[in-house]
Amino acid sequence: MNNSNGHTNQTVMEPTTRIKRGGRSANLSKAAGPNRSRRRRLVVITGILIAGAVAIYLHFNSGKKQPARGGGIPPLPISTATVKTGDIGVYVNALGTVTPFNTVSLTARVAGQIAKVEYQEGQLVHIGDPLVEIDPAPFQAAVTQAEGQLARDQAQLELAKINLDRDTNLLKQGVISKQEFDTQVATDHQSEGAVKLDQGNLDTAKVNLAYCHITSPIDGRVGLRMVDPGNIVQANGTSPLVVITQLQPISVEFNVSEDAVPQIMQAMHSGDKPEADAYDRANQKKLATGNVESFNSQIDNTTGTLRLRATFKNDDAVLFPNQFVNVQLLVDTHKGVTLLPNNAIQRNDNGAFVYVVQPNQTVALKTITVGTTDGNVSEVQGLQPGSVVAADSFNRLSDGAKVTSRPSASAAKPTTPNK
Repeated sequence: MNNSNGHTNQTVMEPTTRIKRGGRSANLSKAAGPNRSRRRRLVVITGILIAGAVAIYLHFNSGKKQPARGGGIPPLPISTATVKTGDIGVYVNALGTVTPFNTVSLTARVAGQIAKVEYQEGQLVHIGDPLVEIDPAPFQAAVTQAEGQLARDQAQLELAKINLDRDTNLLKQGVISKQEFDTQVATDHQSEGAVKLDQGNLDTAKVNLAYCHITSPIDGRVGLRMVDPGNIVQANGTSPLVVITQLQPISVEFNVSEDAVPQIMQAMHSGDKPEADAYDRANQKKLATGNVESFNSQIDNTTGTLRLRATFKNDDAVLFPNQFVNVQLLVDTHKGVTLLPNNAIQRNDNGAFVYVVQPNQTVALKTITVGTTDGNVSEVQGLQPGSVVAADSFNRLSDGAKVTSRPSASAAKPTTPNK
């Protein structure tokens, strides 16, 4: 079209909105409004259709699960344990310290220079084994000197005895006076005294010479070396030359509560010494077995405990001095009681219970009473010997649940001997 100014107005149509280009803004907003509403409705309708399709799919597929064999929930595989009859020990538990019967700190008994160290650190030694040698030369010289002095005085004693015999005959003949005879008797006794003194000096010199050779007074193990050759040591010094500790036998000292004393005394007076087992710090591995030999004469008022000592042969040297151990003292034995592994016993607010496997392959929750525990086994009441109980899968078990016994590893795969 031509307007009054001579310009030509052209109308251009949009392909989708059919709105004229170059039109006013009011006309544009009126044309875009219905299109946006229509798009929103399409999006909402599409979402509703998708949600409905998903719901229909889930509804139809929920009923297509594979049914369990025989119908219902499949049986739960479990491991089982059998209730048995047997004996179980009653123990008193305590913390103990390994204590050697003898510990010897050897020091020099004579002064001198260390000539030799004849042991290896940590060596097991026996009575009489050489350990340290102090230079014996000065003491050997003292022995020689004492022997010479003794020989001289012995010769004088022999002469005095000869003179005494001669004077005795002369006195009988009246040749000498009684005074001269008495003088000769005194000389003889003086010579005897000198000989005894010399003998004592010789013995002392020999003892000092023997002290130069330090030997082990007990069977045991030597510690780390404390002195080196060439050092000068003093007699009866404060620093030991070597420390020896007896290992076999060895003892363990431990304290028990005063409440357990009557049981222990009854076991001590029964004739057999109570058996004591020593376990490691984690109380998992048994180290040795011994017997209670003695106990303190009174209870400690500050701790309310009684101290006991158990003796162990310690042939394998597994117990070491000052080692901390857990002690289990056997004070009684319950015979012919009902026993059950601890892993089959569960506990709740009402106490201990087990799941008993019924003949129809279901489990029944049964409350029990747990008594003495020894290792992995406990004495129980409320179960019949021969009953089978569940031993695992407790988080999925409930009263009346169907179960099936899981085959043991030995049954599933037979073992073959090592070649």
